[in-house]
Amino acid sequence: MDGVMLLLVAYLIGSLPTAQIVAHLLAGVDLRERAPTVSGSGVYYAVARWAVVPVGLVDVTKGGVATYLPYQFGGSSGLAVACGLAAVVGHNWSLWLGFRGGRGLSPFLGMLAVVYPLGALLVLLALGIGRLLHRTPVVALLGLTALPGVVLLTGGSETVFRGTLGMLVVTVLKRLEANRRPLPRDPALRRTVLWRRFWYDRDEERWPPEAEDA
Repeated sequence: MDGVMLLLVAYLIGSLPTAQIVAHLLAGVDLRERAPTVSGSGVYYAVARWAVVPVGLVDVTKGGVATYLPYQFGGSSGLAVACGLAAVVGHNWSLWLGFRGGRGLSPFLGMLAVVYPLGALLVLLALGIGRLLHRTPVVALLGLTALPGVVLLTGGSETVFRGTLGMLVVTVLKRLEANRRPLPRDPALRRTVLWRRFWYDRDEERWPPEAEDA
């Protein structure tokens, strides 16, 4: 398989709407109407808390499989990282959900598990700390911002470094785009909403108190 085909396959793997399927099967819920993101967090708050575990595991696996696939066809580590990011993009902008989706942390964890396991542990640590502090979106963003530097300090490859930078860019873009939710007309209120999206990954002050999105 050539690189373009592998990237397309990786995108399609990532775009499998695990959370939407589970929400529909368990409760007949369309997460696009009930939650800010179509993700494990949406299932957690809108459907059933226990369901976040299988949804999260499948989403992590999507990223891992998409990243590992190029190695089976003699691909480079650069192509593997690119395919991992393609799976993240598929998760965030799914073909099957009108190009809506989650925030990509779960498939990104799967990618890191293949190419930089220490990074996966650090992201999980950041999510755990954020959970304890009730500031998961903020701590997750700070963790993603620090990760490229950690890669350099620990002797990680340039390919992984570029991959972590790419994930940071995708995360910021997705937070600001917010599944195409409209922005307020008032300029001051628009700036406030964009600020909330950037740091807190939501438009409102609270939705719900712990709306972490993966």
